[in-house]
Amino acid sequence: MSNQKPTSGGLKSIFASLAILIALLIGVFIYLVILGDASNFDAEGHPLPGNYLGMMYQGGFIVPILMGIFIIVVIFSIERALTIGRAKGKGNIEAFVRKIKSLVASDDLDAAVAECDKQQGSLANVVRSGIIKIQALKNENMDKESRVAAIQKEIEEATALELPMLSKNLVIISTCATIATLWGLIGTVLGMIRSFAALSNAGAPDTTALATGISEALINTALGITGSVVGIIMYNYFTTKIDAITYSMDEAGFTIVQSVNVGK
Repeated sequence: MSNQKPTSGGLKSIFASLAILIALLIGVFIYLVILGDASNFDAEGHPLPGNYLGMMYQGGFIVPILMGIFIIVVIFSIERALTIGRAKGKGNIEAFVRKIKSLVASDDLDAAVAECDKQQGSLANVVRSGIIKIQALKNENMDKESRVAAIQKEIEEATALELPMLSKNLVIISTCATIATLWGLIGTVLGMIRSFAALSNAGAPDTTALATGISEALINTALGITGSVVGIIMYNYFTTKIDAITYSMDEAGFTIVQSVNVGK
């Protein structure tokens, strides 16, 4: 068992690294092949009127990175949705907790274990660990306080093993939400620099360079804000889901300790 955990963690880290790299490559591909397609520009290389793909291409090298960041948020949001969905198990969590309360209170521990096996979620894993510990301690010569402490410790350890799996990769989403804004701001600043440089030309300003600079600034701002907003929404959504599962774990653990007659 101890050899499998690092391997699993290593594979997950490799997956995360590959996903980030692939997302950035996809962003570059979209920028060069789709946005940079010749059909989006006139003979002089300017975006056709109303062609937003060509306008986005004018955003410069900041654009593919912002696209890659957005794709990273999408990839890991899907990954977290699937993981948390599996962690919730089968059926309604509230109904599961109520049923476990009833079974533990009636000292029907075998049925409670069977119910956990049906649920197949993180909450069920924690509850199952507590119930198995109760069954193991029934024939032990221990006082009530020691039994309660042992059961609580088992539940806490089981919870500690489940929580990292739930929150894993959330930091990537939150980091992308922050980086998207800052990286978009860099693009905005570079675009404004180009615009002011066009205005500073002697004689008539270079209107083409001025328009390009303004487009670059606005496009990078829009892409950065979009990636940040999506990242923040998804991070808060998954955090709320994890908090709900954690609360259910605490409630079920309290129920197990309080409802069973550990003194038997």
